[in-house]
Amino acid sequence: MTARILVVDDIPANVKLLEARLMAEYFEVLTASNGFDALDICDRTQVDVILLDIMMPEIDGFEVCERLKSNPRTAHIPVVMVTALDQPSDRVRGLKAGADDFLTKPVNDLQLISRVKSLVRLKTLSDELRIRHDGTRQAGVEDSLRLTDGRLEEQAQVLLVDSRGASQERIIKALKPIAEVSALSDPQAAVFEAAENGYDLVIVNSNLTDYDPLRLCSQLRSLERTRFIPILLITEQGDEQMIIRALDLGVNDYIVRPLDPNELLARVLTQVRRKRYNDRLRNSVRQTIELAVTDGLTGLHNRRYLDTQLRTLFARAKVRGKPLTICITDIDRFKLVNDAFGHDAGDEVLKEFSGRIRSTVRGADLACRYGGEEFVVVMPDTTAEVAASVAERLRLMIEARPFQLRSGETPLTLTASMGIATLSPGIDTPEQLLKQADRALYEAKNSGRNRVVAAAA
Repeated sequence: MTARILVVDDIPANVKLLEARLMAEYFEVLTASNGFDALDICDRTQVDVILLDIMMPEIDGFEVCERLKSNPRTAHIPVVMVTALDQPSDRVRGLKAGADDFLTKPVNDLQLISRVKSLVRLKTLSDELRIRHDGTRQAGVEDSLRLTDGRLEEQAQVLLVDSRGASQERIIKALKPIAEVSALSDPQAAVFEAAENGYDLVIVNSNLTDYDPLRLCSQLRSLERTRFIPILLITEQGDEQMIIRALDLGVNDYIVRPLDPNELLARVLTQVRRKRYNDRLRNSVRQTIELAVTDGLTGLHNRRYLDTQLRTLFARAKVRGKPLTICITDIDRFKLVNDAFGHDAGDEVLKEFSGRIRSTVRGADLACRYGGEEFVVVMPDTTAEVAASVAERLRLMIEARPFQLRSGETPLTLTASMGIATLSPGIDTPEQLLKQADRALYEAKNSGRNRVVAAAA
């Protein structure tokens, strides 16, 4: 794993020491001796993780972190504060400023490398989501990672896995201002619970009776339904090996006993906000994919999706020797609707028309808007006779029920012409099958409209 790490410290010896340790692991290292240089580097250059000293002249690490997190271009760079300060109040202040973790000087080599690798993995995942999302970025998404005044839009849903009742009560009390906590003492039951419900965070206490807490963390990371739920591990002071192994397994954060309620609250807030941010990115990516294959007006699949799926269905029908039928339907004299009532009325008709198609076709059929007032229905495993019956049912539905306009105009009585074509030995490509159906549609139009015509085999 390689990444670009920025080391920020006003003491050259500290910079050289961290630089040497990171370069030994083949990380690319950038350095800065003050906060202003660090901000300038981050603004100009891609940085994957920042190791930031707190006690620096001019502006300290807390202010540098706050400025980084307030800038959309740098808000997603993980920040590890490297400091001699080890009081819970200092950690809480850093977490509220947006820091992801703290390393206390002198820095333990294994913890340093494990933490950096863990944060690089998390940033890589977030970066990939943001890159996919960039084309359809929505206003306001960028702010969801920022820690401001400690409030969430809605209560966090947290699953606590802890073998001791007294410990459960303390944690539930500490998190009450921001979270609804479900506590379980059985690790296996917790795995099922996490998989079945939409939790924002799982807290695993290492005090589990007769069960390895890291095995539970591993199970949560390996299951598809829990893979992206953040995990916060509670561990003993000085248990460095468990922390290192936990970070390698994909645990997002850890906190050591005795627990400081304010630090626990701040760490939970950080993880929940990042989870919700990444969830929003994933949803945006999913919507982008849907928009790429969906007609914006009618909600049916678009021609791009038709082209892709038709090739697949055509090849499958050829290999299996199964029938495949296409129906192209066109609204008769649709131009008159636009001319007489305007394009808004025309759009209303297209939406209603597509709704009638959707209600008529079967579950396995593929309905698409082909362009303008033309629609295509692909019917796998369907003979010409059955397809003609489906098309006739749609034709009757169009003719029998007038189209009501929102403007209050007299309802429009419309009809549709349809051409169908079925895969036959002389057809070798999807384009040929579409052309056959288009010819049948042309014949339906020329022979009086409002009818279904099947292409000659």
